[in-house]
Amino acid sequence: MSEPALAKAGDGTIWHAAGKTFLFPKTALATLARARFRDAFARLCPNTELPPPVWQIPWVVHITPWGEGQQAALDYLARYAFRIAITNNRVLAVDDQTVTYRYKDRAADRQRKETVTGHEFLRRFLQHVLPAGFHKVRYYGLWHPSRRGPLRNLRNLLLLAQPASPPAEPAEPAEPRPDADPQTPPRRCPHCHTGHLILLRRLSPARPQGP
Repeated sequence: MSEPALAKAGDGTIWHAAGKTFLFPKTALATLARARFRDAFARLCPNTELPPPVWQIPWVVHITPWGEGQQAALDYLARYAFRIAITNNRVLAVDDQTVTYRYKDRAADRQRKETVTGHEFLRRFLQHVLPAGFHKVRYYGLWHPSRRGPLRNLRNLLLLAQPASPPAEPAEPAEPRPDADPQTPPRRCPHCHTGHLILLRRLSPARPQGP
């Protein structure tokens, strides 16, 4: 989940930007996650009780800043939407009993090999398969369809907050090309019917490539 570091006030027409070092209050998020998990557990497992200290000790949440802008959001989501648990080139050997694969030991920052039984390999792989009804990527917060109104207001306020661009200077008339045919009249803009259009190059449509 990702959410912009903004807060709305009043009826939602006023937005306050957070400081540069703000990401999210970890303590508040951990308390909220613990309460949500406790309520869901009580609803789904009404006949099961967990020890009381589970709901009393502080929980820990992991928050990592990922970057800013559209490219950072795409890089983050691509790791979940377009990757699988393990790629074929990491599977080194397979026989009737075992599977040998390569993984990265991040603590030592090096590649290692591990051999496990076929059942254990399938168990680890299936931990990355979502149950039926779950989605890899969900729209949350301002991106949820029910929040289109506040999102539209926020975009308008951000546009109004941008500094006004200086007025564009009038373009000077283009000089005729030395190799142009003097008998051919210059091409005009089809919209304003002024200026001189000069062909620099033709751009062919590029073939789309998948992620």
